[in-house]
Amino acid sequence: MQKKVTIIGAGSVGATTAFALLTRGAASEVVLIDIDTEKAKGEALDIKQATPFIGNCDIYAGTYEDAIGSDVVIITSGIGRKPGQSRLELVQTNIGIIKQISADIVKVCPNAIYIIVANPVDILTYAFLKYTGLPKNQVFGSGTSLDTIRLRTRLAEIYNINQQQVHANVLGEHGDTSFVAWSNATIAGVPLSEFKGAIVSADYTPSEYTREDVETYVRKSGGNIIARKGCTVYGIAMASTHIVDSFSGSADTALTVSSLHEGEYGISDVCLSSLSLVDHTGVRSIIVQNLADDEIAKLHKSAEALKEVIKNVNF
Repeated sequence: MQKKVTIIGAGSVGATTAFALLTRGAASEVVLIDIDTEKAKGEALDIKQATPFIGNCDIYAGTYEDAIGSDVVIITSGIGRKPGQSRLELVQTNIGIIKQISADIVKVCPNAIYIIVANPVDILTYAFLKYTGLPKNQVFGSGTSLDTIRLRTRLAEIYNINQQQVHANVLGEHGDTSFVAWSNATIAGVPLSEFKGAIVSADYTPSEYTREDVETYVRKSGGNIIARKGCTVYGIAMASTHIVDSFSGSADTALTVSSLHEGEYGISDVCLSSLSLVDHTGVRSIIVQNLADDEIAKLHKSAEALKEVIKNVNF
């Protein structure tokens, strides 16, 4: 399927996402836009020279005018998080960047689906919706999709099981108040809490772990990677690519993306991640799961933390 994707921001995340999109066949045409035009040209040329081994696809650096006709726009622009810095500390500077981008890009791509990746992603998704007035299905953030794949990776290690058979989700803010929805976690359809006991005819002992340790692993992974190498790129690039790839399917895909809540779980006027149905039109619906009472409380706590930031931000 032919799909044109524009990526705004040709830094490490933007360039890696472009490469992932093309190698996975999730896009046939990618436009890289960056205030540093030479950087965008260099990244596009570097990736373009790998495309003979990929297939029929194209990538080039351009301007907002080159984005016309894009099916999807991914926004990665923003000041990166420094070691020891929380995502929410980035907010005011990156709000200003999003404001300028929104004014320029929506003029030429009013019908595109917008995926916000820059951090703090929940706040910037809310800001983009506020600035553009686009329908809420067209605008959402990568949210806890990255946290969720970190969770599934860790659980797959613990249980020594194929990662694709682990179904567990991180909900809430992409940040300090995120949490694992343990009540709905399964492996191959078997509730996580029952999986070890269900293996009855083989010598099977998963690694010892506590839920608190797993949640800490997920929540602190980004900071730990940044402290060691300065940025995180591969996980978010593949998460973003998976989201774009889901637009081409003949059926809906359930993803933990950050979208505007309007009463779901009793939460309104804030963007955060709960499980959502995604198709070629964007977010079709939030899936209201039967979460445990303590998980509902954690989701509300996450919403309130984000609302407190929104209240103190200068839009």
